[in-house]
Amino acid sequence: MTMFAFEGVGVATAMPTVAVALGGQASYAWAFNAYLVASLIGMVLAGEWCDARGPRQPIIAAVVLFGTGALVSGSAWSMPVLIGGRFIEGLGGGLGIVSIYVVLGRGFDDNIRPRAFALLATAWVLPSIVGPFIAGYLADSVSWRWVFWLATILVVPPTVLLVPRLVRLNSVGPVAAGARATGSRRLRLALFAAAGLALVQEGGTVQGRTGLVLAAVGLAILGPALVRLLPSGTLRFARGLPTVIMLRGLLAGAFIGGEAFIPLALQEVRGLTPTQAGLILTSGAIGWAIGAQIQSRRSAAWGPIRLLQLGSGGVVVGLVTMPFCLTTLPPWVAIISWTLAAIGMGMSFSTLGNQTLTLSTKEDQGSNSAALQICDSVGSVMLLAMAGTIYTFAHTRGSVSAQTFDLIWLTMAGAGVIAAITCSRMQARPTTQTPITAAT
Repeated sequence: MTMFAFEGVGVATAMPTVAVALGGQASYAWAFNAYLVASLIGMVLAGEWCDARGPRQPIIAAVVLFGTGALVSGSAWSMPVLIGGRFIEGLGGGLGIVSIYVVLGRGFDDNIRPRAFALLATAWVLPSIVGPFIAGYLADSVSWRWVFWLATILVVPPTVLLVPRLVRLNSVGPVAAGARATGSRRLRLALFAAAGLALVQEGGTVQGRTGLVLAAVGLAILGPALVRLLPSGTLRFARGLPTVIMLRGLLAGAFIGGEAFIPLALQEVRGLTPTQAGLILTSGAIGWAIGAQIQSRRSAAWGPIRLLQLGSGGVVVGLVTMPFCLTTLPPWVAIISWTLAAIGMGMSFSTLGNQTLTLSTKEDQGSNSAALQICDSVGSVMLLAMAGTIYTFAHTRGSVSAQTFDLIWLTMAGAGVIAAITCSRMQARPTTQTPITAAT
């Protein structure tokens, strides 16, 4: 997971240099969109594969695809080739994250799984701190290609250590014909969902009526596919697992949508340098790990609902206090606000991941983990698109100001408020039983 994180942070840092070197500035967004779209397909494939055969084979496939995609991207001689490499990487990334969740579900008992999720969250801390510096140095002083090639090399050692230990987690026995048919249907739905998501993303980058048409067509394709890919009742917050899945999308979207505009806001409104503004995001990575540790230590005492109430509350407070760093208070106050939001996310994400596995049987841990990641991705894209629309509208009118970013952060906070209100629905309504009397 740390290797995946290093690559993600590194690519985000080096991509402006890559786009100029390959003459692909017009296709810049697709270097990220291709990864995200492919990862959605990989998530669904991993869910079906893990439920049928266990996580060992999908993890091997994930590493092979991820490494191959990084090799292709680093060797790219044009932007289309790089986008193709990113697509292959995305398939591996989607396979990998869902398979790792299944490993946590099958390899750890309920009482220690919160600690495993806390450890998993720390995988993002070191990459978030040193990743931009390493990637920046490679892109400026060596070659941007090594940002990708290093991922191909570094992902091998942990894989060699992990794979032999996964044999005991494999499923045994033949795969029923009905299960194969269900898997094929879900993969077709994943393709539709990926296409719809790609159109929504493209619509968000194109101004005017064309962008609106693309986004509308994307939503028309994405919606029906999403309803069938997620557990029944997810979009209406049905009690139990559906609410858990939906909360993941809401909180992911709120956090990502708010975070994406922090550096831009601090640079445009308060005049900070890119390095100074980037420190805010580093504090967020540390806060996330702290929140995951809190979840690990207080999971048994507080329970999932209280952890989610506190976690989503932290996200909301962090978002609604961000505007103060643009006006009345010093800009460094943003570090406090965003660390608080990130602590809330660390508590919430680890809790939601653990709760998904707790509410799943061994036979559907893969498909439910895939649903969790799908809702994460879709929620991030939709709320980030909403934030982008607010900014684009102000930009086209020449009226970008502190109030523009305030509106973005408060809109994202609204999603966090919905999460805080609905998290009690993670627990299924207790069933009432009619007493058995002598007469009956």
